Order: sequence, then C-alpha cells, then structure tokens
Amino acid sequence: MTTTAPPILGEMPVVIKGAGEMASGVAVRLHRAGFRRLVMLEVPAPLAVRRAVSFSEAVYDGAMTVEGVTAVRVRDAAAFPEVWERNAIPLRVDPEWRTLAEFAGGFAVSVDAILAKKNLGTRRGEAGLVVGLGPGFSAGDDVDVVIETNRGHDLGRLITDGPAEANTGIPGNIAGYTSERVLRAPADGVVATVRSIGDPVRAGDVVLRVDGQKVVSALDGVVRGCIRDGTVVRRGLKLGDVDPRGERRYCFTVSEKARALGGSVLEAIVEYWHSSASGQ
Repeated sequence: MTTTAPPILGEMPVVIKGAGEMASGVAVRLHRAGFRRLVMLEVPAPLAVRRAVSFSEAVYDGAMTVEGVTAVRVRDAAAFPEVWERNAIPLRVDPEWRTLAEFAGGFAVSVDAILAKKNLGTRRGEAGLVVGLGPGFSAGDDVDVVIETNRGHDLGRLITDGPAEANTGIPGNIAGYTSERVLRAPADGVVATVRSIGDPVRAGDVVLRVDGQKVVSALDGVVRGCIRDGTVVRRGLKLGDVDPRGERRYCFTVSEKARALGGSVLEAIVEYWHSSASGQ
C-alpha cells in the first residue's frame, strides 16, 4: 500500500482513470458523498458518445458540469488544490497516468473506469485500494476489487476474488432494444452531425454522416448520445445511441447504471477505509 487512509473519509485522495459516462457517474456519486479530493485522468481526444453527462468534454471545452458537479481541465498536479478549493474536480490529460507517481503522498484509491474491456496497465499497489470496473480485471491479481458492470442481477456487485462477467458484445437492453439503438460508423472518415443530443428522431431519420454516408436511426426515440462533430473515426466505431423511451431529460442526467456503479465504488472505498482505520 502506498498510502494510509486519513481520519476524515472525504479527504482521501481518489484518482479516476477515464472521464466518460460511467467514470463521470462514479465521480458525481463520490463528490456528492463528500469526497473533495477527486482527480480524473483522460486521453487527449476522448471519444465519448454520451457527452452531455461526461466530464471528458472538459478536455475540449476547459470545463464540464454534470448534475451540478463541475470538472475543470488542468495542466499538472500543482493545480489540483486550487480546483479543490473551488469545490470542483481537476481533470488532467494524462494517458500514461504519470499523475499517480507525481502526486505528493500518493492516492488512497485508484479507480479504473475506462471500461476498455481489458486492462490497459492498472495494477495493485498503485494506490492503497485499486478498483477495476467491468471485464478485463481480476480481483486479487491486478486489482483489489472488481465491480460488475453487466446489466442484470449482479450489476454493481463487488468482486474480491476473480473477474467480472465476460464482455457479451451486446449493448444493454433498453425498452426491448439492444444493438438496434446504437449508431455505428459505416466507414472510415470524418463525422458530420445532423442531429444533436436531446433531439427527437423517427426510424429512418439521418442522425449524422461519415464522409457523406448517412447514419440513420433504426427506431423512434431521442438522441441520447452523439460523438463530437468533426471527429475522425474508424468503420464500426460507436457514434451515438437512440433512446426508445423518448425522455429528453435522460440525455442530460446520470443513468441508472452509472449511478449504481458509483454507489458500488463508494461501498468499496468505505469498506477499505474502515478496514484501514481498524488496522486490519
């Protein structure tokens, strides 16, 4: 372990790898629970689809607010305290995770919330508690705790021995639709958006184009996610999704899945804090 838990739970420094939809849901949940020393790490060009609820938008715009919680892009770890004083979350572009070594005193908790379906280098010992979300991690081997991300009975379950369920490759079921609600690139090229997040659509409506090729909705609903205009993409990449429930507010609020995973991370941290405080 590189750190010990401080006497005040909310003062524990927590680093979250990734700032997409699920990572952002985790950050919002922790921030609302009183954690004020959060840090988020992102890549230089995030490809988030649910951009209205992803702190990764701060990479492009300098700041992003999700449900009243704000993340601010910073250049280095020296800026963290000033952002914390503003009750915000510092977000740093750091694809190599140099912050883990540079942050004075180290982090009490490291959460890999990239959801890459594989481990990109997270390892036990990089923080006092290391948590991995979803497939690609094995508790007791490369992380201390794995959190199940597959929708169903075990969503959010803490796993302390072994891996999460294998990646099914099938999008989550919403109102009876799975793969049909996802928009994918028909070819390599540059994205030109036609509709915006929150716009209602009918089956057959054009949502965006890739080098002139139409990408149409397969169903009636509302555009819940859409990649940034001008993004260079590869064939098959997820570009957006249509929510058949048609509730516009769902596009701009943390989803039930992201909120559940945030609660599970909170549970793991509290358990770790109690065991550290008792010397176990």
